Amino acid sequence: MVATTGGMPPEVWQSLQARFPGVLRLAEVPVRGDAETYGQPVEHRMTRAVSRSSLMNQPRYEGVLVHARHLLDVLRFVRDELGYAMLSNLTATDYPASLEGIPPHIDVVYHLFCLEGGGYVALHVHTARDGAILPSVTAEFPSANLQEREVWDMFGVQFDGHPDLRRLLMWEGFDRFPGGGNPLYAEERTPAHANLRLSADLSADELLMDADFSEADQRLYERMLSADREPDKPLKTDEMILNMGPHHPSTHGVFRMAVRLDGETVKHLEPVFGYLHRCHEKIGERNTWLQNIPFTDRLDYINGMTNNLAYCLAMEKLLGWDIPERAEYLRVIMSEFSRVVNHMLAAGFFSNEIGLYFTGSLYALEERELVLDLFESVAGGRMMFNYMRPGGVARDLPQGWLDQARVLVRDRLPKKVRQMQSFLLDNEIVRARSADVGILGGEEAIACGVTGPVLRASGVPYDVRRAEPYGIYERFDFDVVTREHGDVFDRVALRFDEIWQSLRILEQALDAIPEGPVQSHRLSPRMLIPPGETYGRIEAPKGELGFYLVSDGGANPYRYHIRATSLINLTPLSQLTRGVKIADIVAILGSIDLTMGEVDR
Repeated sequence: MVATTGGMPPEVWQSLQARFPGVLRLAEVPVRGDAETYGQPVEHRMTRAVSRSSLMNQPRYEGVLVHARHLLDVLRFVRDELGYAMLSNLTATDYPASLEGIPPHIDVVYHLFCLEGGGYVALHVHTARDGAILPSVTAEFPSANLQEREVWDMFGVQFDGHPDLRRLLMWEGFDRFPGGGNPLYAEERTPAHANLRLSADLSADELLMDADFSEADQRLYERMLSADREPDKPLKTDEMILNMGPHHPSTHGVFRMAVRLDGETVKHLEPVFGYLHRCHEKIGERNTWLQNIPFTDRLDYINGMTNNLAYCLAMEKLLGWDIPERAEYLRVIMSEFSRVVNHMLAAGFFSNEIGLYFTGSLYALEERELVLDLFESVAGGRMMFNYMRPGGVARDLPQGWLDQARVLVRDRLPKKVRQMQSFLLDNEIVRARSADVGILGGEEAIACGVTGPVLRASGVPYDVRRAEPYGIYERFDFDVVTREHGDVFDRVALRFDEIWQSLRILEQALDAIPEGPVQSHRLSPRMLIPPGETYGRIEAPKGELGFYLVSDGGANPYRYHIRATSLINLTPLSQLTRGVKIADIVAILGSIDLTMGEVDR
């Protein structure tokens, strides 16, 4: 009996064995060792995009292997009986070569978390590479909705029973699955989007019969026309499909929302992704391990410091490295400054989007510049930082940095945050536009997998810094603040509550930071990481940011996947907007706080 596997507590494994005797297979715990013992792969990864290294000659994954026919039963048991209620991450890895008697397959992995902490449960399901099919779990785990669509889009795994299995990032008609062993290519295309006037007397098939739409829009509009219909509504009014975006000032980038309207009332909304897709994960598998650190800056480009940190923590789990004390404090300081900046910008942009131009965002941008002065002096950049490293950070602080940071934390920021908070939250226009709008209940939020301020505004006190502390967060005195109503106002107000907690953490960290080294190991551009698999996560400013990494012992990740906070937090967008007025869509979207670079990757 293995005591723990992949962070899974031993009692979880014992409960699974007792409930499903003979059904589950314990996955082998990855072997740890010095990088020198793993040798250089014969072929360079750039020449064999996703081929299996000879070093990876046996399964080295975490958790348990489940047969597809038992998947839903095991997931229900883990959720209902063991308390692992949040299906946080769902992705896949392609293994195109036979492996210790296992034929070529696609490995689909599910990571579930308990809201009270205690590690994660990792479930693996194998499916054939040709004609891959698995049961969809979206009906019972809504957080799987967009993630199953992504696995279908990237790997060609069909999820039987999924309510809307369309491509997520690529376009309909693209004949490859770029996450697997097929080469990726692009072709010129110019999609055309149209707004439709929907007559109450025509069926969906009749409306679309003569329309000149792309295959993607054909499938999208079929979905729009069939969802949430009211065939017996008393007023036979015509409805309309209106496209907001992909170029729209309130969508935080190139993001499209197809909205079906009855007058000013939203009957159904579908988010459309992929306009900023740039193959981040595939490129991450081409890069070396260290080359990916500056690459993570380009995800949520407001929060490069925390992007760097999440990736480095996942690498350190595979390496088994310890971090110097001073570097741990520096990581906390940079992360909490990022949280303050993110939340001020989120509130400022929200004020812009509901019509309070300039004032809110100017408050936020002015304070952000002062924090960026600190970041630039230590990292060399004002937006892309490339500061974190496995084993610590890139460099120590320049002279006078701590004094400048203390003045900002103790004197300037509290005053400015208080002014901005009063300006927004005491404003009757803000309250009228946000109170009782876009309400998300706690149970719905958990089921949809949303995290961060969106989840805590619905009354769920879940914060990775407390549930599963990383670094040295357990040393700091701070509260996991919540709001209870789960509407737009609570989501905006909670971000100010969290700014005050971040300032508490910053004051403690700036006072207690010790002297000493900031890096525990010498790094090589061609550093190797022992074979294995891991999922590393942090409480990023927008919520849980996770990296799922598989190493085959080489200088590149074999699998590199991001659990994108902004994407998963958009899962309940359709239900949040149902029945509201069209003007409320902008307020609801702004309260979620997304960055499209992270959504589309």
